[in-house]
Amino acid sequence: MVKSTTHYHGDKHCEITHQPSSARIGTDAPKDNHGKGELFSPTDLVGAAMGSCMLTTMAIHSEKDAINLKGAWAEVEKEMVPNPRRIAKLNVILHLPMSIPHDYRKKLEDFALGCPVKVSMHPDMQIPVLFHYDIA
Repeated sequence: MVKSTTHYHGDKHCEITHQPSSARIGTDAPKDNHGKGELFSPTDLVGAAMGSCMLTTMAIHSEKDAINLKGAWAEVEKEMVPNPRRIAKLNVILHLPMSIPHDYRKKLEDFALGCPVKVSMHPDMQIPVLFHYDIA
């Protein structure tokens, strides 16, 4: 079990501390929801977690098969809806090395689609994922 603590500092700013490492992340409410948008919003962190989880999960599994993902990156675009305000869609694009063998790509994509963050999302949330093998 991993714990974090969150402290509210006023003006819709929070500071989150990861207990095991003492790493910190600040958040702010987004501009379209009474904030200044100066930092990640809490829902922005959900999108960031999705991209990070997919890349990390692929790396964990592919390293066992001697596949190097160094340089891979994820782009996640979050779409919100009102009433109730929630994340409706996370559009994910994963940019991966062209050197990944064609016969391994399906396996790698399945690792991404099975990442813990994605499988924890509500089934109503749309999460289209595109895989681009475009990194030299």
